[in-house]
Amino acid sequence: MNDHRLAPYATLLLRVSLGILLLAHGFYMKVLTFGLAGTMGFFGSLGYPPVLGAIVALAETAAGIALILGLWTRLVSLLTLPILIGATLQHAGNGWVFSNTGGGWEFPLLLTVLMLVQAGLGAGAHALDINRLLGRPATTQAA
Repeated sequence: MNDHRLAPYATLLLRVSLGILLLAHGFYMKVLTFGLAGTMGFFGSLGYPPVLGAIVALAETAAGIALILGLWTRLVSLLTLPILIGATLQHAGNGWVFSNTGGGWEFPLLLTVLMLVQAGLGAGAHALDINRLLGRPATTQAA
């Protein structure tokens, strides 16, 4: 049996955790550690247009911030899917375990599934309501 009193807080935990993870991958790793030029070079070495590396880094950073704040949670979760599916496909040939050379595919696949779960659950507790921020009537959303 589900405890509906705790579900919004479990959803909050998932949302913030995914947001932190996206910030770690997008901002810390791709922007601060490798730099946008390094990230773009890496994407280019994989056969992608190098600018895609910058787009992914900035998209992961923006999505991470939005999820942590609880802004547009369902939409943001769905918009991350092409990035996560691309990461899963990129790692598919490296085997199951992420500690394999080049990283395995189970971690990006799990993130893809978790983003689908987040999109289904909504924002949960302590999310910013964009309507309230814009002075409109607050939305009535169960989760």
